[in-house]
Amino acid sequence: MYALVTVLSALLFVLILRRLKRKRVCLDPKRLDGKTVLITDGTSGIGKETAIALAKRGARVIITTQDEEKGEVALRQIKRESVSMNVKLMSLNMANLQSIREFCKDFLQKEKRLDILINNAGVPAVLAWTDNGFSMCFGVNHLGTFLLTNLLTERLKSCSPSRVITVTSDVHKYQRLDFTDLNYNIVPLFSYCRSKLANIYFSQELARQMERHGVTSCAVHPGYVAGDWTLQFSILFRIVMYVITSMFFISFKEGTQSVIHCAVSDDILQHNGGYFSDCKPCRLRPHAQDTGIAKKLWEISEIMVDLSSSDLTSPPETSRTARI
Repeated sequence: MYALVTVLSALLFVLILRRLKRKRVCLDPKRLDGKTVLITDGTSGIGKETAIALAKRGARVIITTQDEEKGEVALRQIKRESVSMNVKLMSLNMANLQSIREFCKDFLQKEKRLDILINNAGVPAVLAWTDNGFSMCFGVNHLGTFLLTNLLTERLKSCSPSRVITVTSDVHKYQRLDFTDLNYNIVPLFSYCRSKLANIYFSQELARQMERHGVTSCAVHPGYVAGDWTLQFSILFRIVMYVITSMFFISFKEGTQSVIHCAVSDDILQHNGGYFSDCKPCRLRPHAQDTGIAKKLWEISEIMVDLSSSDLTSPPETSRTARI
């Protein structure tokens, strides 16, 4: 009897775990022929899986990388699995503002369209500093994303209706922004949570500013994905985390579904500035819906990255070409 109860309990536990891990799947069959998609850090994880999925739908996909060798390997894999040659690799270091400016200049010169921007690049909870002296989490996850998106805004407008999808995380709800110390870099997890909250505010304020221009913005929580972030820790820690992630975390392909949904579904058009998870809009906690904080963060971010009005103006000939 004891053995039977043990077995039944184990089965129930497994069923509960599967239920917790179950994620929605993007069922929208829409193709993206003629559309150009830019995915920052599309060489691994969710970025790479998203690139494969959207390339299969006919999109021209451009992925970025800081590691050229790793990028070439990923590029070949994406082309092979998507059966598409319309995939391109470009160099970009999101921890360096000058690299972002140079990338955007190069992109605008070479690419005539930008229909979907997927701000996927990000760093985990680490104690490090960017080349410009910002905490790595805030500097890459928010400021890098903020600058890159703003520098590409005119191209997004000229290709409207267009979309900006910013990958965030559910952990944003565990912290608040401290405007006296946005460069906070003491407890790694807290830094990460704050940077993901900044992603939420950024997405909301971008939606407010770009709505009349036909640019839709949303933030996406892909789920708790079993990634390779544990590689920086000890073997024992990695073994423990492997067991935990196997039970509770989802795969990259599963985590990609909400991003794909926001890239193709018209559902997001009525939720501009919204927050998505499991391929559906989700409610945010009150502190993550403060428009005043979102606007203040935007204004301070402009100063931190030294964003000027000249940065936001595309060369006239480039804009005309993009409209053809």
